Amino acid sequence: MQPYDVIRSKRDTKLLDSRSIPADTRRRILQAGRMAGSAKHSQPVRFVVVEDAALRQALAACGDFTAQLAAAPLVIALVVLPGSGQHDPERAVQFDAGRAAQNMMLAAWAEGVTSCPNTMHRNEDAARLLGLPDGCRIAQVLLFGYPAAGDSGRPARSRLPLDEYVHWNRWGE
Repeated sequence: MQPYDVIRSKRDTKLLDSRSIPADTRRRILQAGRMAGSAKHSQPVRFVVVEDAALRQALAACGDFTAQLAAAPLVIALVVLPGSGQHDPERAVQFDAGRAAQNMMLAAWAEGVTSCPNTMHRNEDAARLLGLPDGCRIAQVLLFGYPAAGDSGRPARSRLPLDEYVHWNRWGE
């Protein structure tokens, strides 16, 4: 797929089949996240690949809408290092984590692997489960897998027209 087609056709989904994701595809997904830019080249994001089924089940309990994490073939927690952002720490590192997440999700979709970001509503519990060092925070937990039968053919959701998103020079122009 061409990059624009990957972006245009990517949809988040939690409906996955049980097929495992090949090691080379996993590596490319992780590499895509590693290659994301960051403010002042601070590289504040690290990844925890959660392979253990019991740990995925426990991690799923740390979010309010995350039951699907338990069965996902690939689960990756995006962890933000403490003290990473200098001027506006929270905003800078969250933006950098988002860049890494989007790279990973697009790289996955280019290979037919779908994904969905998940919030850890009980972040401290999730950090403890993953054994994170003090001060580290989970920005997102991404699940990856092949679309479940019947899911990949769903029509794209409608979007507002581009003219409703874009303003030229000033709002309303």
